[in-house]
Amino acid sequence: MTSIAHISLPQYEIMIEHGVFDGEYRQRVELIRGEIRQMNPIGYEHTAVVDFLAEWSFRSGTSTDRRVRIQHTLRLPDSDSAPEPDVAWVARKSYTQHPSGADVLLLVEVADTSLAGDCGEKAALYAGSSIRDYWVVDVQGRSLIVHRNPQGDIYGEVRTLRGDDSIAPLCDPAARLTVRDLFSML
Repeated sequence: MTSIAHISLPQYEIMIEHGVFDGEYRQRVELIRGEIRQMNPIGYEHTAVVDFLAEWSFRSGTSTDRRVRIQHTLRLPDSDSAPEPDVAWVARKSYTQHPSGADVLLLVEVADTSLAGDCGEKAALYAGSSIRDYWVVDVQGRSLIVHRNPQGDIYGEVRTLRGDDSIAPLCDPAARLTVRDLFSML
């Protein structure tokens, strides 16, 4: 994709505020490194996995220090980015604007058609924003790719879980998730 202009995060927020992407043919867009990008339509499997993750997020673990956000904007000003991750656990506090990378406890992207971008460019974006716990659900591969230990714009630890493997977010070890359960609705 060729970019014709770099858009800053404040410029993008003004565009959103003025309804530039609203209307009869509302577009799903996000700002990534100063480029406005159209997001893919959401298919059934993607929706089913996001629904499962939302339910799991609300009923799992013991921590009450988090707020669960589903497909809402995350503000990453250092990279002129405003992605809309599928699931984000953020610190429970009052916000005067969208949460930033420092507020994120767990971030999850569901990839049915976007695996390369979610494990490549977005992983670099999130690592560069010091997001400690980033998961990518590979719908086609029926696996969960866990990224941890950000170092610059890469993650020092990346591992793929399948089947009966289980994992818990760093922020709440009691909130265990088994990969097989993640795909139980498909």
